[in-house]
Amino acid sequence: MLKDEKAVVVFSGGQDSTTCLFWAKKTFKEVVAVTFDYNQRHKQEIECAQAIAKETGVEQYILNMDLLNQLTPNALTRNNIAIKDGENGELPSTFVPGRNLLFLSFAAVLASQVGAKHLVTGVSETDFSGYPDCRDSFVKSLNVTINLAMDQNFAIHTPLMWLDKSETWKLADELGVLELIKTRTLTCYEGIIGDGCGKCPACVLRRKGYEKYIQSKKSTH
Repeated sequence: MLKDEKAVVVFSGGQDSTTCLFWAKKTFKEVVAVTFDYNQRHKQEIECAQAIAKETGVEQYILNMDLLNQLTPNALTRNNIAIKDGENGELPSTFVPGRNLLFLSFAAVLASQVGAKHLVTGVSETDFSGYPDCRDSFVKSLNVTINLAMDQNFAIHTPLMWLDKSETWKLADELGVLELIKTRTLTCYEGIIGDGCGKCPACVLRRKGYEKYIQSKKSTH
């Protein structure tokens, strides 16, 4: 039974990972959050994650991942690179190569230290902006690799894998945290908490999903 188990949630303070944090709190007996500081564009991301973890009483580890910043100049690690969607089959400028590979690998190392067998991440193939490390096939492959590398039986959970943004809002509502996620999480590439700047690709996706969910909720009542 998962209710007796412990999980480590990869937690950035954004909409998806915060929804996953509450999903994990409902699913597992004990939850630990791990947040990665890779000198990302906005320090608010980490402050936001810290505030939510503290409020929910979840033990949080913040790991220094500066090397990721050194290796990958992109719009999330450099202020002088414009945020733009991928064109002609190219990846968006916000793609950080290897990020989920590294995050989940380090989360597994932490899990082995704190006695957890479950890893939770908010990746989604439905709204994945073309990021290859958000695909289900990648996560399943990495799960096998991590277990072989560490001689463990970790299970990686991806509660949002097949949900679009409106369904992610629906899950937040079912978990009783719709308002918290709408007002307290940081998804915006410009570093604005809550509804964000309204213009960057992350804000547009988030807002469209919210409006679609609220609309469908009204029509079913």
